[in-house]
This record gives sequence, structure tokens and C-alpha cells, in this order.
Amino acid sequence: MKPIAILQHEATQGPGVLEEFLQQQGIAYELIQPCHAGLAPQHAVDFRGLVVLGSNHCANEPLPWIDAERCLLQDALAHDVPVLGHCFGAQMLARAMGGRVWRNPCPNIGWSQAWVTPQAQALLQLPREITLFNWHYDTFEIPQGAQRSMFGAYCLNKGFVHGRNWAFQGHLEVTAHSVQAWCDAGREELCQARGPAVQRQAQILAQLPQRMQALRALGVRVYGAWVTQLEQPAEARIGQPGGTLADAGAAGPLPTPQWALQYQAALAARTREILARSAR
Repeated sequence: MKPIAILQHEATQGPGVLEEFLQQQGIAYELIQPCHAGLAPQHAVDFRGLVVLGSNHCANEPLPWIDAERCLLQDALAHDVPVLGHCFGAQMLARAMGGRVWRNPCPNIGWSQAWVTPQAQALLQLPREITLFNWHYDTFEIPQGAQRSMFGAYCLNKGFVHGRNWAFQGHLEVTAHSVQAWCDAGREELCQARGPAVQRQAQILAQLPQRMQALRALGVRVYGAWVTQLEQPAEARIGQPGGTLADAGAAGPLPTPQWALQYQAALAARTREILARSAR
């Protein structure tokens, strides 16, 4: 059986929990490092699925390996090869689908709460509220045809779903070791970053074993749900219970519950306040 390709860009941002899950399930995978090799595979059909991990780079940077990776993702979309994007990987998937990536109103570094939409709760096997690990400055717009799956207090678009392609503006894959290593490598960055969604190293590492236990459980649920759908033919997925969110062209926009509308209105007001303060 074809392997799952895992695109890793940083030593501190490895596949972690995802790799453990794949090994336990006996699922073949191949680790690829496009930024070190200077290129990415050309043919997505050589793989069962693509996983794109985080990076210290911006998805908009004009680098050859970023362009090659975007082309690979577009090839995956054209040939219905499922993609799972984490943070930078989510932004790359959004770009491959024609969406834009830009600076978030404030950095998101550390642990924060995210809310999962009702439809995505069933698909992703997640509860309504979760705690994610974050380390990002940019965000993406929801691409045409995709549906928002999560939103956060200081970043509206924390995830989206488009068929078997899932994007998370956060990290489900991290381990206690990788979080510690990331904090060590980014110690100066943590001292310089400012904003209401930025935590210091002591805050990030506080109660780390308990946080990691909860995050690992969420990651295993999501990875199990994503892997389960890999071999389903497209005609069997559309509109089937437990499959994917319905294609936007077929079903139209997802209904938004009143609590979500109220929350998003408050978030928009908070975002305007942050932008106003940063402009002073």
C-alpha cells in the first residue's frame, strides 16, 4: 500500500503524536523535508495522503521549496489525495486552494481555547471546546468551497474542512519533548513577542504532562478519523453520515448557531480593538 507523505520543515516540529499513531496502526509513512532538499515530490498520487507540518517560514515567502510544496498540494487536490495541514501546513493548503494568508491581528503562542463547529464535532471526533497548542503569527482565509471547522478567541479561522482535506491553525501533533525543545529554541522569541494571546515559557510548560495527555487524546481522535476515510471512494463520501462536511456547491453554507454568531461578533470587536492599539 502507498505510504502517507509527511512534510516536515523544522527539527522542533516533527510528526510526534501522529507518527506514534501511524506506527501503532501499522500504517506506512515517509518523512520528507522539502526545505532541506530544496524541493518537494511532484506527484501526489504516489502517496495515500499528505500531511504538512509547521514551519518557521511564512507561507507567502517566495522560496522554491514553498512553491514546489504548493504545487504538490494543488496536485493532491486535483487527484483527490487527502491532505492534513498543521499550522503552516494549514496555511499552505489554504493557498493551494486559492485562499489568502496574512498577518493575524496578534501572535498566538502557547495554549488557548478553540471552539469546534457542530458539524465538525462529528466529523473530527472532537468536543465543542478544545485546548490547542499554538505558535503562529499568520492566519488564513477560509478558501472557497471549504467550511470553517474551528474558531478561537484571538484568531477567527482556527481550522477548515474541504472534503477529505483538513486544516488546523494549531498543533495536535506536539509532544512534551517537542514543546520543551521548541521553547528552548525560541526563548528569545518568547521574550520579544507581545499580545494578549502570547504566553511565556513558564506558562507554556506549567502542568505540561496534564496538558499533553489531553492534547494527545484529541490528536489520536482526529488522526483516527482522517485515516479512516483515506480509502473511501468519493462517491461513497458525499452526503454520507460520518463522512465529510457536505460539499459547499451541493449543500450550500453550513448553518451557524446563535451562540457562534454572538461569539464571532464579540471576536470582531476585539480584533478591531487590537488593530487600533497596534496602529498607535
